[in-house]
Amino acid sequence: MAMRSMFRRRRKKVCSFCHSKDGSIDYRKVNILYHYIDTRARIKNRRRTGVCAKHQRVLSKAIKRAREMAFLPCK
Repeated sequence: MAMRSMFRRRRKKVCSFCHSKDGSIDYRKVNILYHYIDTRARIKNRRRTGVCAKHQRVLSKAIKRAREMAFLPCK
């Protein structure tokens, strides 16, 4: 019984942008972008956030644009 719970499979992460109806990523939506940067203002990787590759590319561009427009802090 204890062995069974030890090897339990993890639930597959689903991309939050693919799953939601309003899956648009915009550099002006700062409250969404804050979830994808850490305390040192670095962009979190896909493994940690669970975002698909397509949306990770769009997300990183949006974060970089928001930094350039001074909506988000720089490194």
